[in-house]
Order: sequence, then structure tokens, then C-alpha cells
Amino acid sequence: MTAKFDPSQAGKPRATPLRAMKPRAEGPRLTVGFILARRFTLCAFANFVDVLRLAADEGDRSRPILCTWTVLSDTMDPVPSSSGVTIQPKERLGDPRRFDYIVVVGGLMDETPALGPAYHRFLQNAAEAGVPLIGVCTGAFFLHRAGLMDGYRCCVSWFHHSDFLEQFDGLDPVADQIFVVDRDRLTCSGGASSAHLAAYLVDKHVGRAQASKSLHIMIIDDALQAEKPQPGIPLDLKTQDPIVQRALLIMQQHIDTTITMQEIAQRMGHSKRQIERHFRLALNTSPQAAFLNMRLELARHLIRKSQKSIAQIAVDCGFCDSSHLSRMFRRQFGDTPQAYRGSATPDD
Repeated sequence: MTAKFDPSQAGKPRATPLRAMKPRAEGPRLTVGFILARRFTLCAFANFVDVLRLAADEGDRSRPILCTWTVLSDTMDPVPSSSGVTIQPKERLGDPRRFDYIVVVGGLMDETPALGPAYHRFLQNAAEAGVPLIGVCTGAFFLHRAGLMDGYRCCVSWFHHSDFLEQFDGLDPVADQIFVVDRDRLTCSGGASSAHLAAYLVDKHVGRAQASKSLHIMIIDDALQAEKPQPGIPLDLKTQDPIVQRALLIMQQHIDTTITMQEIAQRMGHSKRQIERHFRLALNTSPQAAFLNMRLELARHLIRKSQKSIAQIAVDCGFCDSSHLSRMFRRQFGDTPQAYRGSATPDD
């Protein structure tokens, strides 16, 4: 039986979907239908499905006993992912009420066409029937284009936050959590966060033990709560200036490579001097200093949390070599990377 959405709950963030509180006693306890946008993100889709697969049966035998899932389509044509791997849909769209959740998996922003009218009707029918809708990666974009995100909080990747603001004026997307549950809309930033969102559903429908088992088999230590922050720009570099925000995102995307301020300016369509002026007003620093700070903060995190060598961390963070990293690190933090690693406690 399909649970109806209670309008009195409107405006209350992160309430648990009604269905998730009532696991079935017999048969599959969790049924999920997937809609894959053209050029969807394969990793996000695979992580979500694998959590369901591993929770559905004993061990990793993959029988769809406790959970079932299927890929839906209007045309039944194979759907290409952003990596070029294609997925063959299994069922026509049909009646959305046969599922507990409908998941829309998005992908590349610039190369992803809009979902067709048949998909919009299907999603709108699902919403009217009280079937919770999930947007994975840029799936929130597609749900909004179908008119299904008004009044809802939604999670988007920090990487796509500015794109969302540009395309959907008036919305306030959340880019500092790995997923968001707002009544009968669930959204996540993609990548590994889709595994944690799927584990959240398994926990509610099937059981915590099955959710933990899935993640452990996937070499993921423990389920993360929705409020777990996304990896992103260091907190002290937060700003509302859109020019500075975009420049910082470009820097983050090139943190292990060499990109000059002139190249960043060209990509943004602004002059180098104009970007420098915005950084000074918004952050009281230069773009070059902000970029170095970003790299050093990442290096400090990796030194504290990973077992990588200092030389490898230097490469990963865009420094010429370990000597270069050591000089900059000591200037910023008053200690060498080796001494910092030696002084860190297990809980740091």
C-alpha cells in the first residue's frame, strides 16, 4: 500500500519518509526503481545498487530477496553513462506505485539533455501517489525541472553548487552535507554518498545489520549520517561572492596540477585584476595565497589521516616535491610535515 504525504508536514526539514518507518513483514522490504539520465554517473548508480544487492541476500549471493531494484525506461534504449559504459533498462515506466522509491541518477551538467515528457509525467504521478523521489548526483536538477522540488531542501555537490544557483533561481541547495532527507524527497551529492543514502534506506526498511554488512563488504567502514560534511573548500575560505566562489572551485578541481591565475581568469571570462580585487574584498587575501592555503590544508589533512608518504602527499597537493611542501608547511603551521605527523594523536 502506498503511503500518502501528509501536507501538515510541509516545511519540516529532514523528516523521515512515512514508508521508511514501516518495514514489510514478508517479501521484499525495499523496492527501488531507477531512472538513468543520459550520461549519468556510473559510480553513483553502482554504489547505490550494490548496497541494495548486498543487503538483499545472505553473504554476497546477490539474490533480490529482501530488496529489489530495476532500471526503468520509456524507450528501453540502452543508456550511456559519462564513462561510456551503457546500461540496458529492464522495465517500462508503468505504475510508479509498485516501488517504495524512485531514484533519478544524473550526470554531466553540460552534456545531459533534459528528461522527456514521459519521464516527467511518471515522476509527477509518483509524487501525487506519495512515492518518495530521490535525486542522486545531479538528479536533483531533473526533479526540479519536473517541478518536484519547490519548497524542498536538496543536496548538491559542492562542485555543482554554483551551476544549481545559476539555473534554479530562488532555491537554496545544500552543498555541505553528503545527503539530505526532506520529507518525501531525498537527495545526495553522488559518488560515495550514494552508498550512504542507500544504506540509510536499507537501515529503515530492512535493518541496521544488513546496512552495515553492505558497507563493510564494499570496504566502507561505517554508515555516515546525512549531516556529514562533503569534502570541499576549507571553512575559512567561505564567501558569498560568486566570482570568488567560482574561482575557488576551479582551484579545488586543479589542486594537484599547475594552473595560473591568468588561466583561471580566462576560464571565468574576467580579468586577473578583477578576480584579485574580489578576493581582497571578500577574503582579505590574494587568489594565490588562497590557493596555497587550500593546498596546505589538504596536505595537513592527508598527513594526519592517511598513511601516504610525504612525497606522495606533496604530489597530490600540487607541490614540486617534498622539500617544497616542507618549506611551505613550516612557514604556515610552524612545524615540518614529519614532525606534525609524529605529534598527531589517533583521534586527531
